[in-house]
Amino acid sequence: MTNTIRNITIIAHVDHGKTTLIDSLMKQSGTFRENENVEERIMDSGELEKERGITILAKPTSINWKDSRINIIDTPGHRDFAAEVERVLHMADGALLLIDSAEGVMPQTKFVLSKALKQGLKPIVVINKLDKPEQRSSEVLEETFDLFVSLDANEEQLDFPVLYASGRSGWASKEADGPRENLQPLLNLIIQHVKPSAFDKTKPFAMLSTLLYADSFLGRSLVGRITQGTAKANQQIKAINLSGKKVDEGRLTKIFRYEGTKKVPIEQGEAGDIVIIAGLEKANVADTICDLEVSDPINATPIDPPTMSITITVNSSPLAGTEGKKLTSTQIRDRLILEAENNVGINFEENENKDAFIISGRGELMLEILLTQMRREGFEMTVSPPKVLIKKDDSGDKLEPIEEITMDLDEEFSSKIIDSMNRRKGKLIDLKDTGKDKKRLIFHAPTRGLMGYTSRFLTLTKGTGVINRIFHSYGEYTGDMEGRRNGALISMENGKAVAFAIFNLQARGEMFVTHNDPVYEGMIVGLSSKSGDLEINVLKGKKLTNMRTQGTDENVVLTPVRKMAIAEQLSMLNTDEALEITPKSCRLRKLILNPHERKKLSRSKAS
Repeated sequence: MTNTIRNITIIAHVDHGKTTLIDSLMKQSGTFRENENVEERIMDSGELEKERGITILAKPTSINWKDSRINIIDTPGHRDFAAEVERVLHMADGALLLIDSAEGVMPQTKFVLSKALKQGLKPIVVINKLDKPEQRSSEVLEETFDLFVSLDANEEQLDFPVLYASGRSGWASKEADGPRENLQPLLNLIIQHVKPSAFDKTKPFAMLSTLLYADSFLGRSLVGRITQGTAKANQQIKAINLSGKKVDEGRLTKIFRYEGTKKVPIEQGEAGDIVIIAGLEKANVADTICDLEVSDPINATPIDPPTMSITITVNSSPLAGTEGKKLTSTQIRDRLILEAENNVGINFEENENKDAFIISGRGELMLEILLTQMRREGFEMTVSPPKVLIKKDDSGDKLEPIEEITMDLDEEFSSKIIDSMNRRKGKLIDLKDTGKDKKRLIFHAPTRGLMGYTSRFLTLTKGTGVINRIFHSYGEYTGDMEGRRNGALISMENGKAVAFAIFNLQARGEMFVTHNDPVYEGMIVGLSSKSGDLEINVLKGKKLTNMRTQGTDENVVLTPVRKMAIAEQLSMLNTDEALEITPKSCRLRKLILNPHERKKLSRSKAS
């Protein structure tokens, strides 16, 4: 048993190298055997995390160094998963603030650091990726100090230690041009700078539930730091919410501790340690898990409210059931309830008939990740256009979520970007010259105008720009927003698309289908180059005769179909449209497939 426990969290902007640094720390501290085969970014264990190279769920791990055990919590860097980060900070005694030596201070760095400073944590600043040729570590250090000052850090927090490092190469040094040998300077600094919290082991057991996992063998598993007493296997425990009301009671069936990336069963957990416990069925995140005689809950950060919602219903298209296995509203409902239980950033509501389900989350990426996961599990469903959740203030005025957008781009594209943001009711807050003909633009804009904007931004900057968004606050409602200008090209028949028909229709606009793709009446097969919807026939083949023609027919050459992410497709939808999602396809469609029914509805609305 080690003498002391230190709990630290690594906080940084997305893609600044948190998970890679943890890999190197674990390898150099002897967590793995010499001959053990270890994957890259071992903490990103989820399939989507590996694919996208982002951390979605916060995960603890632990390493032993000298006579101490260091529990490290890897946190997501994306704004949509901010709820994870806020709660994780409750488990930490200290923090490593990781900053890219070239990109410098970014929006998520600012957001997470402000939360850490409010908790009273004293961060260690690690300027990472020093092996980049474009590194500017001295300027980044100045930016970091300015950031601490702007966030009202106290004198102790402003006196932060600094290390220069490369997580990928596995070294850290006190000087930018110092020796580049290993990560021991960082491990020694953690032991020296982070003081373990003093907890009373004589009091009855209590811990704050911070993370929640669904385990197929153990059931509901709650992760948290024990704040007092000791937890023993088989003892009677209860869960109380923030108001002190009992929500669950049961027996503590199993206790686990993290050893590296593995969960190891233990007989008892002591105050200060991060443990996983099983045995309660209803306890949730932010509940206090405690001994039966404890009555006062542990304070917890309330979870930020969601800002966006989508409605999910069963797939009602003519192609329903041809690609997926999970089709019924009951199956969809059970899956969404499970997600809401395990992901505190998501809220679940349903209508009276229990056939339409409203899912609310923190942003586009969170909702897209959920839909992608369900798709891979074999679900088919119809998804409505996303809606931004509007609030009202005390005087009854409407308030909507406003985001802060930071863009790094070449100077030649800045006028186009400013023009496109003005159309989305964005306000330019700051414009900085970052050298080498590069600009950094900072906007405040309503979330409504930014749905699917990332792909538009990449098109305007020819793929060279970097965009980062973060929730700023609820602000004054900015009025009606311009919707999609282009009309839809709608299929008028059921069948399979024909290359000859698509070739002749390409002049009408951008096509979403290619030869032999299944289509149905009411399905959106393309975007018109003009406003107003247009019904077209993509099944019309070439008329054949028995007359021989001079020469041969020209080959039909089709424009390649643009691949779009779910978030981009949802952002294109008008209010009378929906997105059909199946394991193999995503198809845009009209909510009402029959053209006569659509005309009747539009006439009744007009009258």
